Amino acid sequence: MSEDKNRNSEADLKIDNEFAGKSDEEIAEIIKSAVEDKRDDIISTLSDFIKIESIAGEAERDMPFGENVHRAFSFMLDMAERDGFKTLNADNYGGNIRWDRKKTSERDETMGILCHIDVVPAGKFWDYEPFGGEIVDGKMYGRGTADDKGPTIASYFALKCLKDLGIKLSKNVEIILGLDEETKWSGMDYYLSKVDAPDFGFTPDADFPVVNGEKGVLTFSLAQKFGKTQSKGISLKSFKGGNASNMVADYARAVINSKNKEDYQWIREQVQSLASSEDFELRARGVGQSLEITAKGISAHGSTPEKGLNAISIIMQLLNKIPFDNDDVGDFIKFYNEHIGFDLNGERLGLIGVEDEVSGKTTVNVGVIDMTQDAVKLTVNTRYPVTKTDEDVHEAVAETIRGKAIGIIREKHMAPIYVPEDSPLIQTFMKVYKEATGDFEAKPKIIGGGTYSRAMKNFVAYGGIFPGEEELAHQKNEYIKIDSLIAMTKIYAEAIYRLCK
Repeated sequence: MSEDKNRNSEADLKIDNEFAGKSDEEIAEIIKSAVEDKRDDIISTLSDFIKIESIAGEAERDMPFGENVHRAFSFMLDMAERDGFKTLNADNYGGNIRWDRKKTSERDETMGILCHIDVVPAGKFWDYEPFGGEIVDGKMYGRGTADDKGPTIASYFALKCLKDLGIKLSKNVEIILGLDEETKWSGMDYYLSKVDAPDFGFTPDADFPVVNGEKGVLTFSLAQKFGKTQSKGISLKSFKGGNASNMVADYARAVINSKNKEDYQWIREQVQSLASSEDFELRARGVGQSLEITAKGISAHGSTPEKGLNAISIIMQLLNKIPFDNDDVGDFIKFYNEHIGFDLNGERLGLIGVEDEVSGKTTVNVGVIDMTQDAVKLTVNTRYPVTKTDEDVHEAVAETIRGKAIGIIREKHMAPIYVPEDSPLIQTFMKVYKEATGDFEAKPKIIGGGTYSRAMKNFVAYGGIFPGEEELAHQKNEYIKIDSLIAMTKIYAEAIYRLCK
């Protein structure tokens, strides 16, 4: 036996003796103490990570999701290699950070922690620099602090603490880094075509105590081409709003033109009346020969549209009052207000029966509109119950638009998932959470959000938003509490230990 092997054996024996005879509860306390020792490192690492504007964009050279996402990807892999982990890069479409603790001739069982490091656009009206990682009153502000860079860093340091402590596990553990979760998921599809999926695990991209079900997600567009008009009345030159299908639009802008400038005064009066009666942030101002209408809403995640206020719907309500010279334009605006508007469950769109007892009603979010004199494309994001299908949604909407000049285009679909509460995986996650927080009344939950849990079998979402915390993913002033960041790191470390000991 070589000298190196002798030293390794002695080190392993020392580690075994250190933890020999200790209960799971005693080892959990050792793990928590180790996390506290790394508090400053966890905070500074996340702040640096937030400064990378990792919004997925067009491919550049060998970077499928653009340079900024690639920078975030390199940030994680480089850090892991410095800390002694193995890493894998699947052609810059995704990768993993791996800690192998068991060596056999057969394939070892592996636990996965499925994260994503891309973020949605910042949007407008922040009170803090959206990519600054600034800490104010115990909170770190920035896009991705909650979704999902904060929980990703918590997961990384959870694994690093176990590795540095030398706790021996019976399973391998890997952190998988997704690069386009907020858009098309093509990176994860490519990754899984190159790498074996873990046997079980979690994604830290939702809520505590644990999410045992996720509604189906169907994104579709309603599109229509408009006929020409010879009239010289009021025309809608353009109407654009929203940043992404899975965000409540917090800003929208319409440009109106008329040869009769008296029309502008009348429209200004309509703007003032609607803004006053509904308490909307709605403005009108002259821009060259045209009139610009802008609306400020409240951004929110597309799975919880009730937490936001849709700027597209605000302007649509105003436009419904205006007699446009193109009947097709007027008809589409009327359709929107009659069948969508501020109805967040899609009942007026035909989805009144698409609900169940387990997960409730369908939710509907209008994420993006691009409307000109010639055509319109309206992108809609729906979250439907776990016992229903995308066909239930599609058929209901298709029936509503039957006989109209509007077409429906399927954009993206993710089937629902559901894991029973008595599953050993769910039971372990619940036990760790309850003991860590003292919240013994907590129960698993079903959400409308679509996480990477859908990408692999035997995966659920576990954290990182604690009950009662403000949910600001995809909204302005997104933040994570520093104490929550450390608490979730402790929970993740103990959960990894208990599932892999």
